[in-house]
Amino acid sequence: MLTTGKAILDVANEHNFAVPAFNISDYAMFNGIVEISEAKSAPVILGIHPDEVKHVGVEMIAAVTQRAHRSSVPIAIHWDHGANYEQILTAIRNGFTSVMIDGSSLPFEENVALSKKVVDAAHAVGLSVEGELGTIGKTDDEAEDGSDAIIYTNPEDALRFVEATGVDSLAVAIGTRHGIYPETLKPELELDLLRQIKDKVLIPLVLHGGSNNPNDEIAQAVKLGINKINISSDIKVAYHKKMREVLADESLREPLIIQPPCIEAMKAVAGQKIDLFDAAGKASLY
Repeated sequence: MLTTGKAILDVANEHNFAVPAFNISDYAMFNGIVEISEAKSAPVILGIHPDEVKHVGVEMIAAVTQRAHRSSVPIAIHWDHGANYEQILTAIRNGFTSVMIDGSSLPFEENVALSKKVVDAAHAVGLSVEGELGTIGKTDDEAEDGSDAIIYTNPEDALRFVEATGVDSLAVAIGTRHGIYPETLKPELELDLLRQIKDKVLIPLVLHGGSNNPNDEIAQAVKLGINKINISSDIKVAYHKKMREVLADESLREPLIIQPPCIEAMKAVAGQKIDLFDAAGKASLY
């Protein structure tokens, strides 16, 4: 069932669980994520970053949309980390049902103005909008749209931002980073800050940089009000680690032989995330 991010996350907010937003960067990965979501009867958001859109081509979205329509679970197709208004228009034209506008690096008032402009356009055609306040860190140069320093979300500013923009969900900065943490960097979430934000902001909250964080902290964050968690690096690491193992046999050449074990490795990790976020079985709520 193809639907919007708002339709999925409002239910998650009401029932206190988190929906995984898995970033996919090829069609085989997409099929695998849908399969594990259906097997676990879990709603899912398919995140596609602008760089990933360039890689797969916007034409693939039509096929993704067709598959989502006949899925047994709710699916939203989400433009992840839109950098400007023009990118959002591209998402609207090509069948996305949810968009994120990331104005987190802008001054507060500029972020509000850009996010409000996106909300006006997206809501006019029935799409939901995720905004971001505060900055997510990064662990390496492959990590998407992160900053060297984390700027934590201020709860009062979060309330002002939501009221001024009308966004449907809000990505908050409570200590996560995009990418895989090196041994020299210890992930640690500011859960007290999350409590303060949730007390102020009633709409669904989003956690970016959800890969490679301790399971107990993620589980606590879900119970404290996180309703969407972005997972990119964890599933890609599983997918490509297995692919390297398979390709050790240099005689292999057919994707039909090479890719299936890689997809199964990715599905195993995705399934763990679905369980951790308490999303398994929740498709029945829709």
